[in-house]
Amino acid sequence: MSIHGGTRDGARQLGRPPVAIVHDYLTQHGGAERVVLTMAEAFPEAAVHTSFYDPDGTFPAFFEHRVRTQPINRIGPLRSHPRAALPLLAASFSRELIDADVVLCSSSGWAHGVLTTGRKVVFCYTPARWLYQGDRYLGDRPRPVARTALALLAPPLRRWDRRSAASADRYLVTSTEVRRRVQQRYRRDAEVIPPPPAIGAEHPRRPLERIEPGYWLCVSRFLAYKHVDAVVEAFAALPGERLVLVGTGPQEAALRASAGPNVTVAGRVDDDELAWLYANCQAVVLASHEDYGLVPLEAAGFGRPAVVLEWGGFLDTVVPGSTGLFFPDPTPTAIRDAVARAGGVPWSEKEIVAHASRFSRERFVQRLRAVVAEESDLV
Repeated sequence: MSIHGGTRDGARQLGRPPVAIVHDYLTQHGGAERVVLTMAEAFPEAAVHTSFYDPDGTFPAFFEHRVRTQPINRIGPLRSHPRAALPLLAASFSRELIDADVVLCSSSGWAHGVLTTGRKVVFCYTPARWLYQGDRYLGDRPRPVARTALALLAPPLRRWDRRSAASADRYLVTSTEVRRRVQQRYRRDAEVIPPPPAIGAEHPRRPLERIEPGYWLCVSRFLAYKHVDAVVEAFAALPGERLVLVGTGPQEAALRASAGPNVTVAGRVDDDELAWLYANCQAVVLASHEDYGLVPLEAAGFGRPAVVLEWGGFLDTVVPGSTGLFFPDPTPTAIRDAVARAGGVPWSEKEIVAHASRFSRERFVQRLRAVVAEESDLV
């Protein structure tokens, strides 16, 4: 049996699984984890391989699939804080050999480093942000220890990352922005396959207590590059408007402390509650540097517009003047002005819903299955 990344005999192995899925780690409720669930539903026979798996920290639906973890998962503190395992994950994935005709790697930094016996298809959310966008990843005031550690680790990890990228047979990406980055970092062309919204208008809804309809909604992880703090500051200058924040992350305590009386920090919510929040908001507001603009698509399924930063994946999922508005910088002033403008636009709910329908789950699954079938024929 030959190992992918070196030589490969090309012969299909009898009894080998047709498809396997690999993901960086399953410890949080995020867009990438939703994509992995869709992949697992598209290929129900496939096991999901990952480094860390926290059943209580990610979506309960993973209970319905075979999740296989690496030995590093036994280290409890790292399972709770996988970012602290950054120096170890390259080696952990490099030691894992996945035996399948086609290995679908769901990656924003690590999964593309596995060894495979069959074809390797990488679904890339972005080249590793901590390697190529370190300042944005660490935030405006990074801890000196974190900055020093990243400076020491980055050169060997970049070499590992590029070797891992070169070992792939095919690259898929979420957006035209990520396609540009993959070309720039890896010299690889990639096909854009936009992931679908996970929550649609047909989803069951459960209201949150003490929240009345008519608010603005920000759904985001509370991380530095998401600029949720700038959104909160913008609404401090809009006392007549209400803002609801959904998400968790390192900045949660600071955001709760800075939130004014017109800001509600809802924290983590389940999908039924999130569906109700989308259905009853005026619009979503996001100032993050997003690789893929998933939240505006989820809101669009409910006919709600988006007010977002003019950057990255939002350029693919928001049509200015039709399904939302852009603002140029993640600053409180720019956000405030865009929210004020959006409040006076007569948005067409029908037009917004029609836009969302072009990013359907059916289209995503159909194209993903076609790619895997094409690669399987080459085994």
